[in-house]
Amino acid sequence: MGRSAWYEEILSKVSGKQILVLGDLMVDEYIWGNAFRISPEAPVPVVEVRKETLRPGGAANVASNIVALGGRASVVGILGSDVPGEWLVDELEALGIKGDGVVIDRTRPTTVKTRVVAGSQHIVRFDRESSEEPGGEVVERLLALALERLPKADALLISDYMKGVISPRLLKGLLPAARRLGKIVAVDPKIPHFFSYKWATVITPNHHEAAAVARTPNRKEEDLVRIGWSLLKKVGASALLVTRGEQGMSLFEREGRVVHIPAVAKEVYDVTGAGDTVVASLTLALAAGSSMRRAAIIANYAASVVVGKVGTATVSLDELAAALRKGDGG
Repeated sequence: MGRSAWYEEILSKVSGKQILVLGDLMVDEYIWGNAFRISPEAPVPVVEVRKETLRPGGAANVASNIVALGGRASVVGILGSDVPGEWLVDELEALGIKGDGVVIDRTRPTTVKTRVVAGSQHIVRFDRESSEEPGGEVVERLLALALERLPKADALLISDYMKGVISPRLLKGLLPAARRLGKIVAVDPKIPHFFSYKWATVITPNHHEAAAVARTPNRKEEDLVRIGWSLLKKVGASALLVTRGEQGMSLFEREGRVVHIPAVAKEVYDVTGAGDTVVASLTLALAAGSSMRRAAIIANYAASVVVGKVGTATVSLDELAAALRKGDGG
């Protein structure tokens, strides 16, 4: 087998892997236009709108990335009883994503992030959302739906955007069950819940989040290394993959050493949703039998593709394979 064949074997096995995505479902709305003048009413640009588009966001974007890479996804989360929620359910179904785990909560809106983009410049974003934890009945329903789907999943992926779905109470009921079943558990975390992800397989904070959780300045690589080992020990995960933007990623494994993986992106247009792509591709690779290090390399290349696209985007299996071939898999 040739030197670059390892990723080809992994990618050939991701097809059909079933990933259960639990998290904050969102709609990403884009208003595209041009800005050629400043408003006479205030020192702000006037955007002449050309088009408006909707895309799955948050945990829905994670699921979309899984499907784009050849996997199968089912989602458990909350949507409001509103037009954006209806659109997202229809869009998920059109993508082949199982949405029968969606709970409709009439007391809260569907999370919508609206971005105004003039030319290639992101001008402003405004959010419509509720980040409060839902009522006890809704949490129990989410837990029941997740537990029902967990046995058939090859991996559980938790996409936490702090919009109310993920809570210590929910994690306390779900993570022990995943551990008993021997499931891969990958978490895209948020700071307040960090130590509730105990015993996950892998957690993927960015370097800012890792430093904030550790309450330690991250000024140089030595700082990051201390932070990584400290967090890994405290949370009890098997691995911690710290994403570092233009500096790539750093992988900490409980029974290993830190591995620094350099970034491979040549042109960065938009980092929106890059974390979704990282955790989706990482989880799929692990479900396909990859080692943690090789799964991290695959995720690094997947991120390099998606940051070259404008707006919330996905990476196809062909695009990922081409990027790996071009870079010889790191």
